[in-house]
Amino acid sequence: MTTTSPPAQPAALSARRRWTVLAVCALSMFLVGLDTTIVNVGLPEIGRGLGVGTRDLEWVVDAYTVVLAGLLIASGALADRFGRRRVFQCGLVVFGLASLACAVAPSLGFLVAARALQGVGASMLSPVALAIVVNAMPDPRERARAIGVWAAVFGLSMAAGPVTGGALIAAFGWRSVFWINLPVIAAALVLVAVFVPESHGQRDRRLDLPGQALLILALGLSIGVLIEGPRIGWTSPPALVGYALVVATAAGFVRVELRRREPLMDLGLFRRPRFATAVLGAVAVFIALNVSLLLNTLYLQHARGWTPLEAGMATLPMALGATLCAPWSGNLVGRLGPRRPLLLAGGFTAAGGLCLVNLAQHTSVLLLLLAYLLIGIGFGFANAPLTNTAVSGLPKSRAGVAGAITSTARQIGSAVGIALAGGLITGVDPADIARASRPGWLLVTACGLFLLVVARASQEVAAPARKTP
Repeated sequence: MTTTSPPAQPAALSARRRWTVLAVCALSMFLVGLDTTIVNVGLPEIGRGLGVGTRDLEWVVDAYTVVLAGLLIASGALADRFGRRRVFQCGLVVFGLASLACAVAPSLGFLVAARALQGVGASMLSPVALAIVVNAMPDPRERARAIGVWAAVFGLSMAAGPVTGGALIAAFGWRSVFWINLPVIAAALVLVAVFVPESHGQRDRRLDLPGQALLILALGLSIGVLIEGPRIGWTSPPALVGYALVVATAAGFVRVELRRREPLMDLGLFRRPRFATAVLGAVAVFIALNVSLLLNTLYLQHARGWTPLEAGMATLPMALGATLCAPWSGNLVGRLGPRRPLLLAGGFTAAGGLCLVNLAQHTSVLLLLLAYLLIGIGFGFANAPLTNTAVSGLPKSRAGVAGAITSTARQIGSAVGIALAGGLITGVDPADIARASRPGWLLVTACGLFLLVVARASQEVAAPARKTP
């Protein structure tokens, strides 16, 4: 096996240069998160424009998240081998071309394929951005703050997506949510070329093509069963075949990974309770967020007749909560460790879900806004401590893989959340959407309560040592 010596540039970078690298990577990460949720608020308009229903529209969101989740780890390995900046730039180009294809899509099939291509490009940005940031920050305390900022920006972008999408759709139509990516990508390409240094992994990792193929199949089949289940029937022969295929591909993936010397996913990490609960916590957080966003979109636009802009503006409290609390969470993690931010994340998320478990056709707008604010606060507090808990206590050689698995878990949560929320609403009369969505808000509450379990597991993560005056 060939090895490459990593550049020694991190220690040579000035503080201003290091934080500039973080800012550039954060800009690109903002796009990845934004495109996970910006489409949500536009789904009814896309459906009207392309003449399709809610169930088919779920694939517009999940084609992106499934491909992104399936390729994150492999893209990280490619970046370690061929250069992180090079792969990062390639990801920006692919993402930009796919955004252009989405903007001009003439049919649903074309749009879903273009969204899948967007997921390919995004997979080259998310783990690579984190690796670049970690590589540029040699000091552990500074690195913890940088990871907090990185996670906060990604979380903020997810929460800001519906507001941004609603404003763009109101002004320029649904295609504008894809056109807006192009100037941002052009600026990011210039900034990366000027400010981001090239770096490589400590050693080359072989690509695990069988594991990669089985992972994408397992994810795609699982989400497909969740999306199509309400239509074909959960106990119908096609559904039973789907369950069998999910089990077979998942078992095949585990078998392949346990037998390879250099697996795509290091399953041994899941023997660490802190890591396993942090990964499940990441899934839970993004299930809660995406269930909330999609139920908000369909309830407000279909049941109450709000416009996309009005539905997007309703999520402003969520974006505000995430904006204010995400950097605060990063600071808390850097000073005190992950437990307290996780307790806050779980408590606020559960409280937000409880506000809407009895949602009705004419529920007070103030109660809706309060619920979204509480969920946004919970989401803002969650990301930084989850990332910290996943990578804490691991050697640097495994921290990158741990971060990539956590990023994969977030996207799996996004895809599952969309599929579950859509399944609750598919085929439901607009007057019954509020009642049908109540199990979704119970699910949001349960996800918040699970974060309290993650907080308990994170207690063993030692808080960073405080500097003595």
